[in-house]
Amino acid sequence: MPGPVAADPPAADAIAPLEADHRRIEVLFDAYDRAEPAERQAIASAVCAALRIHARIEEELFYPAMAEATGALDLLAEARVEHAVAGDLITALERGRPGDDLFDARMRVLGEYVYHHVIEEEDELFPLCEEAGIDLAALGEALARRRQELMPDPSATGDDVARS
Repeated sequence: MPGPVAADPPAADAIAPLEADHRRIEVLFDAYDRAEPAERQAIASAVCAALRIHARIEEELFYPAMAEATGALDLLAEARVEHAVAGDLITALERGRPGDDLFDARMRVLGEYVYHHVIEEEDELFPLCEEAGIDLAALGEALARRRQELMPDPSATGDDVARS
């Protein structure tokens, strides 16, 4: 069974690995849409695991650094609420299986929700972060360390699922 999607080895800053997560998760959602029913459980599991890890590193490390450096508390509060709502959908997906009532609809809504969240992060939060003078290299290293702690199988990337 595939594991969560991992970011590339630590980048020179904190933003590049988060954007890499975004792209990989988008690929997984696309793979789910194209997949045969028998393949959907593995892809849905990879999406859920990747999103849980991504949200945790943002909430534990990235958002607090952003709050301290930028004071963008309204944007960060909105991002946290979006994570919470996505978490509810993820929990429902983890309890279900493809073919269950509403499973595909939940995946579709989660994909749309994540797409909206990604646009806001990349268009609003990330530029603020770059302008705020945050030590992006140190933050990137902290994000990479935390990601490794959270990954159940550090060698799993989920890339094999996305390519099928």
